[in-house]
Order: sequence, then C-alpha cells, then structure tokens
Amino acid sequence: MMTEEDIIQGCIKEKRQAQEALYKKYAPKLLGLCCRYAKDMLEAEDILQEGFIKVFDNISSYSGKGSFEGWLKRIMINEALNKIRARKEKLDFMDDFDFDVPTSILSTDTLHHKELLQILNRLPEGYRVVFNLFAIEGFSHQEIAEKLNIGHSTSRSQYAKARNYLQKLINEIEKVKL
Repeated sequence: MMTEEDIIQGCIKEKRQAQEALYKKYAPKLLGLCCRYAKDMLEAEDILQEGFIKVFDNISSYSGKGSFEGWLKRIMINEALNKIRARKEKLDFMDDFDFDVPTSILSTDTLHHKELLQILNRLPEGYRVVFNLFAIEGFSHQEIAEKLNIGHSTSRSQYAKARNYLQKLINEIEKVKL
C-alpha cells in the first residue's frame, strides 16, 4: 500500500502506478464534488477528467503545506467554474425569487446524501454555485465574488435565496414522505 507521500512523489516522476493509485483514492470523492457543480453526470465526469489532467500536470507545484485533498478540491472547483464559464452562459443570478420560508439552517434526518445532491441540482445554477462555494467548500463571500466576478452582496443574497429555496424543497419532500 502506497502512502500519500509515495503517491505524490510517484506522480511527480510520472509513474503510472502512482497516478492510478491517486485516481482510485480520490476520484470517487472528487466526482461527488464535480456533480454539485455540473449540469449532469456527463459534465461532472468531464470536469473530473480535466481536473485530473491538471493535477498530474501540476502536482510538482504542490508545496506539501496544507491538505493534499484540499489542494485537489481547489483544482476541481476551479475546473468546474471554468466549465461553467466555457458554456458561455451567464450564471443565472436571480433577484426576483421570493419564498416565505424561514431562513433556518438546513438540517434533516430523513434525507440521504443522494437525495440532497438531487435537491441541490434542482437549484438554478447561480444559486447552486454560490451555495456550494460558501456552505460546502467554505469560501468567503468576498472570495466567491472574486471567483465569479460578482459583488460580495450578490454572493450573500444568492446564498440566502438558495438556502431558502433548498429548505422549501426539503420541506416539500418531507411532507410527501409522511
């Protein structure tokens, strides 16, 4: 069994066994990340593939400081955002969605991970991207604003609206389950 350091050093030396070990170790988790940003599974797999190409091309730039998995996630997130930009579609930042739903933090014991991913994918793309970057990836609104070329207040409002919309969707699903 190769250690993470062995895998990294092997990848730097372009050893196929190390590259395969890296892919097998991290691809499932990173595919889940890609799915949160992609419009469908095909696009998520494309993001993953392109992201791993960048990982292998740039692994020698990993400094060893901080989490290696975090470094991989940043590459995949950037690749996902590049894919969204490449579609030449402007992110759908909605200003006129109004929901009468409490802004309590999303929490549910009755939904499974797969169901939550399906619910996230029902969000308009602008909501979904901001929600993922802030709530899941931990970026600040200022960082999101810089990544998406929007104002930080737009990031804040899109996050709040996404959270309200998600809560509404979850409440509807939970009512159906009862």
